Amino acid sequence: MFKHECGVIGIVSNLKNISYDLYFGLRSLQHRGQESAGISVFNVKRTMTHKGMGLVDEVFNKKDMKNLKGFKGIGHVRYSTTGKSNVENAQPIFARTCLGDFSLVHNGNIVNYRKLRKKLESRGAIFLSDSDSELILHLLAFSGQKDLISALKEVLNKVKGAFSFIIMTPDFMLGVRDPHGFRPLVLGENSFGHILASESCAISLLKGKIIREVKPGEVVVIDNKRHTNSFYFASPKPAMCVFEFIYFARPDSYVFGQNVHQFRVRLGEKLADETNIDADRIIPIPDSGISASLGFSRKSGIPYDRGLIRDHYTGRTFIVPSPQDRKFKVRMKLNPIKSSIEGKKIVLLDDSIVRGTTSKIIVELVREHKPTSISFLTASPPIRYPCYYGIDTPTRRELIAAQKTIEEIKKHLNVDKLHYLTIEGLKEVIGKKCDNFCFACFTGKYPVKISGGGKKKDSRLAETKQIKLF
Repeated sequence: MFKHECGVIGIVSNLKNISYDLYFGLRSLQHRGQESAGISVFNVKRTMTHKGMGLVDEVFNKKDMKNLKGFKGIGHVRYSTTGKSNVENAQPIFARTCLGDFSLVHNGNIVNYRKLRKKLESRGAIFLSDSDSELILHLLAFSGQKDLISALKEVLNKVKGAFSFIIMTPDFMLGVRDPHGFRPLVLGENSFGHILASESCAISLLKGKIIREVKPGEVVVIDNKRHTNSFYFASPKPAMCVFEFIYFARPDSYVFGQNVHQFRVRLGEKLADETNIDADRIIPIPDSGISASLGFSRKSGIPYDRGLIRDHYTGRTFIVPSPQDRKFKVRMKLNPIKSSIEGKKIVLLDDSIVRGTTSKIIVELVREHKPTSISFLTASPPIRYPCYYGIDTPTRRELIAAQKTIEEIKKHLNVDKLHYLTIEGLKEVIGKKCDNFCFACFTGKYPVKISGGGKKKDSRLAETKQIKLF
């Protein structure tokens, strides 16, 4: 499975203390990152930050929240893309510079990070982490400009790749989205202020309404009186990540102008159009296969059933007999319902197949309960290429669809039928604006050229250089 990327949130309010709203907003974005979490707040005099490794509930306690008092703040949940998974790379990141004090949270991946970092180090910059998010702070500090806005305009013309980030200063908050709009960033408001967030689910939780999405190539400015304005630093060249729809975003969120659940339902309906399967039950692989399975059931007439129960109480880590016992780990999270499977022709539906390891184990678990047959459907085309735009994906040699034919994958999974959604079907579901999306993980056609490497010792980069880049 792909690792998610990161989730960001920022709030400017008329309240004395916004920390709990940031906390609850981060919990709603927990699905976007589970390695670390952090919050920074500003209380007129100074910026206070608390961050650590783990889930939001593991990082913050009542004492931490009591100490975090401010009328505005930013928060972050992280999965590592560039940079190791350690507390040094946890965000928000704070800097005290000649331009003033500011904090930053970032979702994405700067693909020319190594090249830019090397130049800064030659000028004397000292990095405290190996995260590309810290690079942005150094570029701002070394810009030579007299104010942060001017420095930001200069920096945004240097960095390449995927970035949705929020900067907090004593005077204002900035929401920035790259010209391709790879990662979502939404502007909303509620009774006490304005909210910037990776997904609309965080705004809804805080009883807010969506104003609009921050547009590709746009910077939104929110001052302390909650007045907003914006400017463009580059012409929009949309290449939004289609996997936000397929897997990353929460089903109740609106991203790229569409509701995620309804989009996934349409993916399932399109799968039903593309396949002709005789089956007794359609069983989703929870949770990301649920919406598409509903659509498939409605269109095909095959009854929807719960055949796999997910354990929602298993945290990031739990005790297992052996670290190598992957099958037991999967069983801890997913357990089959015998009465829904035994003696029946089963369709399993998941959002995607990445390495194929987990999918194979799930099929083995289901086969223990003696179904008549198993068909496996995925609500995305075959993933043949890695992503460099804020997703932690395997190398090409680890991607099963890059190494095996569809027939070979079917045999590897030990299923009777296997069908991937076609890329034509995916584009039909997206509709008229399909040219505004990035399909690089399916096609190898990258919207932004990879130069210098977005990851340290990235073995995927050498492979990508052999692919035609667009």
